[in-house]
Amino acid sequence: MNKLICTLALSALPAFAFAAGDHGSHGDAKAGTAPAAGHAMAGMHEMHNDMHASLAGMAGDASRVSRTIAVEMDDTMRFTPGDLSVKAGETVRFFIVNKGKVPHEMVIGTSEEIAEHAEMMKKMPGMAHKEANQITLAPGQRGGIVWQFGKAGTVTYACLVPGHKEAGMVGTVEVH
Repeated sequence: MNKLICTLALSALPAFAFAAGDHGSHGDAKAGTAPAAGHAMAGMHEMHNDMHASLAGMAGDASRVSRTIAVEMDDTMRFTPGDLSVKAGETVRFFIVNKGKVPHEMVIGTSEEIAEHAEMMKKMPGMAHKEANQITLAPGQRGGIVWQFGKAGTVTYACLVPGHKEAGMVGTVEVH
């Protein structure tokens, strides 16, 4: 029970940061400071930093946001919307709400990055995220990600809580 309370408390931090004015910019991740609360080990931070500049894009500058897209997560193991379209180079703010009764997360990356990260999450299922391309939200919480999409192609977003992606909690962004 204590582990559950601790996990829920730690998963609340990203939403608190959003409400406090961080709004998904995650400057701590870009600056290379200590890992965010909830990470299992310091080495994970460096691994996550590698994802911030990927083929899917990179952490966005909040002052360059061209639009905000609302995304809902729920216990049907779906994102709403499940498919999006953006322009190459566009910076988008995702306003994310967990309408479910269990924790969910949104992780942005290439399909290969998502698959690799999903395997890692199976080994560390209690890990909460606060990185530029990902956020973990407890039930009823809301938060944000600011992301600049890179080249044309397909980018994936998924919930990597073990079992959620496998149940269909995956979306796509067509970058054109």
